[in-house]
Amino acid sequence: MPKTPAKYTKLLKLIFTCLLSFFFLDIGRYFFYPDVERLVGENPEKTAFMEFREAEWQQEGLYDKTISQKWVPLRNVSQNLIKAVLIGEDDKFWQHEGFDYRAMERAIEKNILAKKFKMGGSTISQQLAKNLYLSPSKNPIRKVKEAILTWRLERTLSKRRILELYVNIAEWGDGIFGIGQAARHYYGVSPAKLSAQQASKLAAILPNPILFSPTGSSRYVHNRSSIIYAIMRKRGVVVPDYKEVIMESPMDTTAVDSVVIGVPEYLLEQAISADSSSSIVSGGDSGAQEVKNSSTP
Repeated sequence: MPKTPAKYTKLLKLIFTCLLSFFFLDIGRYFFYPDVERLVGENPEKTAFMEFREAEWQQEGLYDKTISQKWVPLRNVSQNLIKAVLIGEDDKFWQHEGFDYRAMERAIEKNILAKKFKMGGSTISQQLAKNLYLSPSKNPIRKVKEAILTWRLERTLSKRRILELYVNIAEWGDGIFGIGQAARHYYGVSPAKLSAQQASKLAAILPNPILFSPTGSSRYVHNRSSIIYAIMRKRGVVVPDYKEVIMESPMDTTAVDSVVIGVPEYLLEQAISADSSSSIVSGGDSGAQEVKNSSTP
């Protein structure tokens, strides 16, 4: 076999070096760009995820569709909604520094068993980084960029500000961004007036707000929101009234304490069977949640 001429070897090395340099530059720039410090006192007008959704509509020829969003200060958002979102999406939000390593470990185990990248272990901080600056792609390189941005957000912003940004830019339906718009769209109320049950249903759809609706008939949403609501009651976030106690036949909440990232198989099966329009249930990067037994409140 003839040897490759030296000049071609050098050319290949140069190309490889350039590609490798581009790769590291592409990732490394996220240590400095974008300017996350602006988020301390400035609300983002449009996020990368909103732009991604608009691009999808353009490709589908839906030129009349627009983003619906109404910004709401966190003080004007019902505590029911805040608690429900934290329970459903990131139960250790106040304790971690941007990453829930146990949830990530469980997600990796599920991915290995599924033999594909199926689940994420994303915290609210990671979801915020993705929605603000990146795309919904599950590309591992994107996840590295997300990790860098998450680290920067946690170092720059308070937990309260991260939560305020998240509930205002999260997608709650096709083109419906932010809890201000979602509360009015689904229930005709301001975010401050959301009840515990309404909040638990809104939190239940976050893993896939395009597929699910809080006011729909999906068994998945019903079951997941029931779990979130049961946890809220067990922790004393919600105090049921007399009529609710008498009329309901609630699930046994003695074993319900917390939720962790990962979609229970029985909920996936129920979601598929209940929503005949769908053949695949995708929980997105944020994942759905499963119940874990614990005696610790």
